[in-house]
Amino acid sequence: MAADSSAANYAFYLGATNDNIDVIRRLPAAAACGVKVFMGASTGNMLVDKREVLDQIFRDAPGLVATHCESSPIINDNLATAQKKWGDQIPITEHPVIRSREACLVSSQLAIELAKQHDTRLHILHVSTAEEADLFEPGPVTGKQITGEACIHYLHFDDSDYAALGNLIKCNPAVKSPADREALTSAVADGRLNIIATDHAPHTLEEKQSDNYLVAPSGMPLVQQALSAALELVCSGKLSLAQVVSASAHNVALRFALKDRGFIREGYWADLVIARQGEPQLLAPEDILYHCGWTPFKTRPFHWRIETTLVSGQIAWHERQLNNSCRGQRLEFDS
Repeated sequence: MAADSSAANYAFYLGATNDNIDVIRRLPAAAACGVKVFMGASTGNMLVDKREVLDQIFRDAPGLVATHCESSPIINDNLATAQKKWGDQIPITEHPVIRSREACLVSSQLAIELAKQHDTRLHILHVSTAEEADLFEPGPVTGKQITGEACIHYLHFDDSDYAALGNLIKCNPAVKSPADREALTSAVADGRLNIIATDHAPHTLEEKQSDNYLVAPSGMPLVQQALSAALELVCSGKLSLAQVVSASAHNVALRFALKDRGFIREGYWADLVIARQGEPQLLAPEDILYHCGWTPFKTRPFHWRIETTLVSGQIAWHERQLNNSCRGQRLEFDS
């Protein structure tokens, strides 16, 4: 499906469940970017909540293990407390209380414990708290067995934004405090978190505008504005341009062992972006290219605009136009 339709380069995780350890063991290490493990509440049957299964995955998975770290028992207890207080009218401001910092920290600590026990290549996805950021060692990504990433929305939003944006910034793990936002940005700067990523989930605006906390889905569209939003952190002096380039390109390629990508080097694939800095501007409606038609960054002015994007040497975006004939390639991994 991706080969037929994707304008971007692509690779896929193999999703872990409580009962597919044999499939994980048979996975060729170079066939996927890693094994994805939801160690907290998710959709469908993707939650892996059995300690013996986690042990087997961390011990036997080929290549990298990537984890979504939240403790379901803690979340369920917090949700029960909220329902007792609020009934069916839980306010969105309770989201970071329900999906709490404790739920994130306990799960991330368990993942790191298992990785150290089994010498696993572990990457913890979408770290959302200052306490979790402190679990990682500062410095370059090269040589690290355990790494983590900050998502772009955790570097821009905090719980003071729920009043204006409501469910539009509802995501898992939850957007938390201003102190967490600043701590995560500092962790990117000193290399405790080596990657800036997204957690793209393009739910429709109608779905997100539900007034029922339990019905409104978690997640937001993030890919299109991710680089512009990261470059805003350069404008504000919180990160250097070199740090943004490393966290969004170089370190991704190094951590996931991407073959011939992530750097401007002779013989490498030309995956390039031309961005131009100017006066800050709000996004116009026609600038939002998601099929879902909205972005949480609608009210945030950006200094940087993406002028041209090349994907594997093909022009994918130029002069505000998509090239519908551009097709990405399946990413390859060095063994």
